[in-house]
Amino acid sequence: MFCTEIVRTFVIAKRLNMALGTKNETAKTRFDTRLSVKEKKLLEKAASIGGFRSLSEFVLRAAQKRAEEIIKRHELVIASEKDSEIFFETILNPEAPNKKLKDAAKKYKLAK
Repeated sequence: MFCTEIVRTFVIAKRLNMALGTKNETAKTRFDTRLSVKEKKLLEKAASIGGFRSLSEFVLRAAQKRAEEIIKRHELVIASEKDSEIFFETILNPEAPNKKLKDAAKKYKLAK
């Protein structure tokens, strides 16, 4: 019997479409990967210890968790960059004071 170091593992991705914004979020797709026997044994051991029903479920959950972390961190950086741009744009190019602000400044000066 021919034996190889490479083992083919199929992971069924249920919620992968959600991350990609696909309209049909309940559609299923297939994700194929190749890994060494050593890698597969490690993942199977972790899946068993973690109480997962299968290697596929373990890999899918772990990948989803990591994907959500990466996306969240990326979105925070983007939001932070946009906030910085808005802040510095406002500081460097302030709008002219409106009537309410001018009236408030007059009241403040008169109260002194």
